[in-house]
Amino acid sequence: MDLIIGGAYQGKEAYARARYGLEDEDIFVCGEDGELDGSKRCFCHLERYVLSCVRRGMEPVCPFREDAVILCTDISCGVVPTDGELRAWREAVGRLLCGLADRAEHVTRLFCGIPQVLK
Repeated sequence: MDLIIGGAYQGKEAYARARYGLEDEDIFVCGEDGELDGSKRCFCHLERYVLSCVRRGMEPVCPFREDAVILCTDISCGVVPTDGELRAWREAVGRLLCGLADRAEHVTRLFCGIPQVLK
């Protein structure tokens, strides 16, 4: 599994498409409905899935394939939200990313379209 993180609009999807040869049919874009399509290789916007879980009072469960490419917007920077639900979301995303980074073969951070290999 490979994990790609970075701020909003930093080029994560374009990088993943080029690096892994991904096509539209390989990519699942997470929504706020709490569903994940485990048959896809790439998951974009994992933070949206986590928000859905927080709103439902559930822990995020991520049964990814071994060759999965996971993209998540880093929402940990900036001002801490005053809204309790948004703080819980931010914390849940951070905890999930720590676990995924531990399991991932590669972790890459994208900043201004430039990849920084963390692991």
